[in-house]
Amino acid sequence: MESLSSFQSLQALSALLSPQQEDGEDDCKIVPPSAHLGPGHVGPPPKTNKDKEVSTAYMKENSKNIWSEEEVAEGSQYDDLADPRPQPEYEIILKQNVGTEDLFLGLSRKDPSSMCCEAMLVKVKLPDTKATDLVLDIKEKFLDLRTPKYKLGLHLPHPVHSQEGKAQYYSEKEELQVTLLMNRPMDSVNLQ
Repeated sequence: MESLSSFQSLQALSALLSPQQEDGEDDCKIVPPSAHLGPGHVGPPPKTNKDKEVSTAYMKENSKNIWSEEEVAEGSQYDDLADPRPQPEYEIILKQNVGTEDLFLGLSRKDPSSMCCEAMLVKVKLPDTKATDLVLDIKEKFLDLRTPKYKLGLHLPHPVHSQEGKAQYYSEKEELQVTLLMNRPMDSVNLQ
């Protein structure tokens, strides 16, 4: 008798969990509730467009953020967006000091990668510019060059020693060459 009552309990549970059948199909047919579900039914029910608009407006008003993304201007802290001067052409070249023992014998464990470079050479083309017009400021990760016609705010790919660089202007080429020693704190450990 217990099997009959457990069968009836299962039928009653199935009727509760499955949607109502309107066609008048057989009530004895047991359909698992998972048969009507698909991958789209996993998780919370999808929101309509109206719900999304209300929730984003609500989140903006009640957010604990100090500012929104629209209020923050893109660019670096050194950029002057009101300055109309164009950016000159430039090129960054990484340099390393190698000798015959490096080339032929490989004694110093140097390779052609940028990890083994000691200096960075920045070449900037400045047509119609005199050396007296140049204003150059070097930070650890930023090069700021200004002339009456051009401005260059360059984020450097590697940190440099800002006080140990060398700049030279070649008037016949109209080119400024800035050599900067790279600041690599682990060099004494890695390259010995």
